[in-house]
Amino acid sequence: MAKDYTPTAKEQAFLDRVEDPKYMREIINGLAPFLGDKVPEDMRDFYSQQELVQLGGLKGSERDVEKRMPVKVTRHFFELAKKSKPIQRLVKASPDETVDLAGSEDPGNQMDYSPVEGLLHKYEMGLMYVVSTCSAHCRFCYREELIARKEIARQDGTVAKKGLAKIPEITQYIRDFNAKVAANGGRHPESGREKLREILLSGGDPMVLNNAKIAGWLAALAESGIESIRIGTKEMAFYPQRFDETFFAMLDAFHETYPEVGLHMMVHFEHPDEFLLKDDNGDYIQDENGIHKWVPETEAAMRGCLDRGWITVENQTPIIRDINDDVEALRLMQREIKRVGAENHYFFCGRDIVAYKAFNVPIEKAWQIMNDSQKGLSGVEKHARLSITHYKGKTEVAAVTDKPIPGLPGAENGVVIFKLLRNPADAQEVGRVCIVGRNPDALWFDDYADRVLFDEAGLFDYSRVTNPSLAAT
Repeated sequence: MAKDYTPTAKEQAFLDRVEDPKYMREIINGLAPFLGDKVPEDMRDFYSQQELVQLGGLKGSERDVEKRMPVKVTRHFFELAKKSKPIQRLVKASPDETVDLAGSEDPGNQMDYSPVEGLLHKYEMGLMYVVSTCSAHCRFCYREELIARKEIARQDGTVAKKGLAKIPEITQYIRDFNAKVAANGGRHPESGREKLREILLSGGDPMVLNNAKIAGWLAALAESGIESIRIGTKEMAFYPQRFDETFFAMLDAFHETYPEVGLHMMVHFEHPDEFLLKDDNGDYIQDENGIHKWVPETEAAMRGCLDRGWITVENQTPIIRDINDDVEALRLMQREIKRVGAENHYFFCGRDIVAYKAFNVPIEKAWQIMNDSQKGLSGVEKHARLSITHYKGKTEVAAVTDKPIPGLPGAENGVVIFKLLRNPADAQEVGRVCIVGRNPDALWFDDYADRVLFDEAGLFDYSRVTNPSLAAT
């Protein structure tokens, strides 16, 4: 185990400049305040009486919705939700969540690629769990096992909650890994990977941490040789006030100290109602030229990032039933994200989390929704692709055909073409495809298992890795 971490003089000089204000998120935690009528008066009708009776009746049972995923909402997001059914669906618990609890407690077998607690090193980059909560909780969260602090079965047979990353262990791993890469001519001697140069701070949401803790991670990663850092966050939707002057002053000081390190904000907006201003009738407010107005706090947060040309902002979102399975909403969201200067990164099909059947849109329907949403968009507005995370790697839903393919048995109703976008270790299989016969009801790869037509990608001939610390090809 790595020893305690001691910042360099350069790091410490940067850290000494960081301010740490307190934030008033006005969070309602759990269903108890709603069930006990202890929320502020204007929030008491957020759940109907019938909804509260149903949810209360499930407490302590196998269908307890809070056991699956804790309930949490900020005042800011509640104010948006008052004028938006999709936003309500995003954070309001529903008895439907636990009707079918099928799904994986470790989606994608992620722990197979965890050489150090709190770190996933599946691809060329590393992903770190730096915190296990957010300012509010999406009911469909892909990390529900981390947020709910569930016990996860590891590949070595042990069962434990997912641990969080710690600076000493993570930075030691980065240095050791990259030293082996350098000594072997640019490739790791066992996994075949190149240098570990990029890290994603994730969780939970790193932006619930104070400025000093975020700064500590940024500096330590920069000192360990990391070239590019992403911060995955939904805080710009849940509590955009977090992006205040002290936060941006910290980022400015980081860039001044480590100008060679790239910084990227990976934001998560599921619906334009999370950032566009609405009137009391629930209609979007536009200026005299027909340009949509943003929620002032969200616009300030976004502008604060984009005005710093050395920070990129990219949005990515899953397509979730009754939230954003809406062509017009997704089209507007893509237009607005690009208009202000950010990028549209990925759309995702739902993952195989526990209770995924309550949230996931069928894969072929998600593909159609995304493609229809991009009709009428310009080339720069429609960069986003539709991805679904297979155990072998991030996989694009590249095409869905309507007509049969002559001479190909099983293709009478058309086919779905998957393409591997990312692949573990030295990524030898990136670009390979898999073709399956269509199944309009398919929510996950398993639903295509009986109609595989061509599979050079090996999506349906998958075996788990045997050495989590190396994940060699």
